[in-house]
Amino acid sequence: MNDLDLLLTPEGSALLDEVRDTDPARELAVATRLRREHPAELVSAALGQARLRQRAVAKFGAEDAGRMFFTPNGVEQSTRASVGAYRARRMAESGITSVADLCCGIGGDAIALARAGIRVLAVDRDPQTAAAARANAEALGLAGLVEVREADVTEVDTAGFDAVFVDPARRGGRGRIFDPEAYSPPLSWAVSAARRAPHAALKIAPGVPHEAVPEDAEAEWISDGGDVKEAVLWFGTEPGAVRATLLPGPRSLLSRGLPDPDVRPPGRYLYEPDGAVIRAHLVAEVADQVGGGLLDATIAYVTGDTLRPTPYATAYEITDHLPFNVKRLKALLRERQVGTLTVKKRGSAVEPEELRRKVKPQGPHAATVFLTRVAGAPAMLIGHPA
Repeated sequence: MNDLDLLLTPEGSALLDEVRDTDPARELAVATRLRREHPAELVSAALGQARLRQRAVAKFGAEDAGRMFFTPNGVEQSTRASVGAYRARRMAESGITSVADLCCGIGGDAIALARAGIRVLAVDRDPQTAAAARANAEALGLAGLVEVREADVTEVDTAGFDAVFVDPARRGGRGRIFDPEAYSPPLSWAVSAARRAPHAALKIAPGVPHEAVPEDAEAEWISDGGDVKEAVLWFGTEPGAVRATLLPGPRSLLSRGLPDPDVRPPGRYLYEPDGAVIRAHLVAEVADQVGGGLLDATIAYVTGDTLRPTPYATAYEITDHLPFNVKRLKALLRERQVGTLTVKKRGSAVEPEELRRKVKPQGPHAATVFLTRVAGAPAMLIGHPA
């Protein structure tokens, strides 16, 4: 029996409830006690699953994570629930009622699709992973909408489905895989599968080169709470469209094909675009919204003279603009009695922690320093959120 088989027994289920909130620091003591009454392999499986569920709370929330079953890779590679729900809503709103979810992992996306009322065929070739996906659909009351199949996705017939969703594996034995053709399955295969379906969505790494995006796909970069989570290639929507979507919201910024903004001297305000905006190459759209320009032609900081709030960038009021000089910064922070210093950087080799050690901020006030370049010259801009 494998770990999941053990945990799905009545004894395993009861033990999972018992160890749910086990502090990792106390695992050895808890395991020693429980092994007096339960098989050692069951105790190990329950404690391991409890640990995975605790890690999964950040992606799935406490209620779902506390009922689901995970593999180590499943926790690492699964989609955050808020992102999966957004994608599922897009599909449902476009009239999609059935999806072949290829490379389904532990079923996070299948769950989101089913909750949007979409019928799902979830496919994964790994037996343990497919079993976890099946158990998760059962645990969350979605088995009526989710069929899980253990199979090679390249051999699955997706005819008859409104759409396919493909989430290729982007991690190998040595960590993250950056070459889309080294994904499993390769991006080229996923694109071919997408083109055979009426609609499709391919989840890819947010660092994918723009030149790798097919001309007949819409490319969307998604962030959640300011953190870039993924890029999606959509087929059957708006070919050639490029957008950045920010969650919660959602708020979407669509490319208008604007030219690069002009470089200009620092104004009163600095705008830091959301990471999804930067990845989508939509900094020009933000600059246009706020009436600003770039501090440097190669850096995604926008500056302007007036405050024009936008959901796609965080605004800071700049009080000081100095050439890069640690001693001058230290003296200024001492004069302003700054003890809480936020360090942000683009285009600078200086590490934030290294700078904090050198300037030794002390005092009741807070400030933000931007280490960057202004028209090619290393600079420091000091300010605070606007």
